[in-house]
Amino acid sequence: MMQAVVLNESGGAENFTILERPLPVPSLDQVLIRIKAFGLNRSELMTRKGLSPSVTFPRVLGIECVGEIVEDPSGEFSPGQKVAASMGGMGRDFDGSYQEFAVLPKSILTPFKSCLPWEILGALPEMFQTAFGSLKLALKLKESETLLIRGGTSSVGLLAAQLAKSMGATVISTSRNKLNEKLLLKNGVDLVLEDDGILTKQIGKHYPGGVDKGLELVGTNTLADTLQCIKPGGLVCFTGMLSENWSFKDFAPMDYIPSTVGLTTFDSGSIKVPAPYFQKFLQKIEKGEIRPEISKVFSFSEIVSAHQLMESNQAKGKIVVKI
Repeated sequence: MMQAVVLNESGGAENFTILERPLPVPSLDQVLIRIKAFGLNRSELMTRKGLSPSVTFPRVLGIECVGEIVEDPSGEFSPGQKVAASMGGMGRDFDGSYQEFAVLPKSILTPFKSCLPWEILGALPEMFQTAFGSLKLALKLKESETLLIRGGTSSVGLLAAQLAKSMGATVISTSRNKLNEKLLLKNGVDLVLEDDGILTKQIGKHYPGGVDKGLELVGTNTLADTLQCIKPGGLVCFTGMLSENWSFKDFAPMDYIPSTVGLTTFDSGSIKVPAPYFQKFLQKIEKGEIRPEISKVFSFSEIVSAHQLMESNQAKGKIVVKI
């Protein structure tokens, strides 16, 4: 038997229930892993609230985790081998990481080697996939380019700032609260802007022609303004929905997107960053070159408090649950 955090119906964090369940059994294309830690994500908050229509209940949420292989019927993975997993339907199409053991498809696993503690490793899979994928694969960020991060105090925004800085870019990042300036500067940001919903004038003071690239993490309500901050020939990647806005009520592309400015997206569920990049990322953390911002680590039994902190928008960095 094992323990699992089960959501029987959408609603508040108090709807989570910790239940005893039989240990799941993997099929040939699956593995059984012992989950050691997992990070919390805004998409899980939206699913818990009932904003993911395709998700049926009861469901064990959780779109990422790290842990060790217990059983692989195919023999591809060895017992005790460390793996990370993210997306691929976790916590949506099938039960995810809010449990002590999980059966997961091999296709979403990333094997790795690291001496980092589980509470740090648990913060990384989806955060790295999203930040690195957005910067490198979608934006194709280059040395000496200027990058605007909209929603900079989110866990992805903070890591993206460090990664962009390590790539040689100049980083401009936003927050709605001036008190977050120190946190952003600590994470490699060169210029902090207070986000009042309209950044074009502020960007114009520092970069009259606009910036090269933009990473949109807030959502559809700020995307139009972010696009206006980009120089001709530049590019914006729409990655996050911190505002929980999925779509536009009215969208006129010719009016919305400035001439010659590009708009792309990054979804870690559709494109997976290759494992060697994740391993190099871990090595940078071990050397102290990258320092992931972790807000708080909770125990498994504190899942309700962990979700309440995420919903309060008071966390500065990643929220992690360690089993």
